[in-house]
Amino acid sequence: MEKTFKVKEGTPLSEFLASINLPIKNVVVEYNYIALSPLDIKKTVIKNGDTFEIVQIVSGG
Repeated sequence: MEKTFKVKEGTPLSEFLASINLPIKNVVVEYNYIALSPLDIKKTVIKNGDTFEIVQIVSGG
C-alpha cells in the first residue's frame, strides 16, 4: 500500500515515524534509495525532495 505524506522540512525521521505509530524497532526504512540502520534513522532529518519507503516488520506464527 502506497501513501504520500507532507512532512515539514527539518523533521527528524524518528519523530515522523512515531507520529504515524511506527516504532523504529518495527520498520525498515529505505531513505533516498539507501537502507538505514536504526541508529541512522535516529540521526536522519527530513529535507525537501527526500523520498523513502517504509516497510513494517510483522512477526507471527
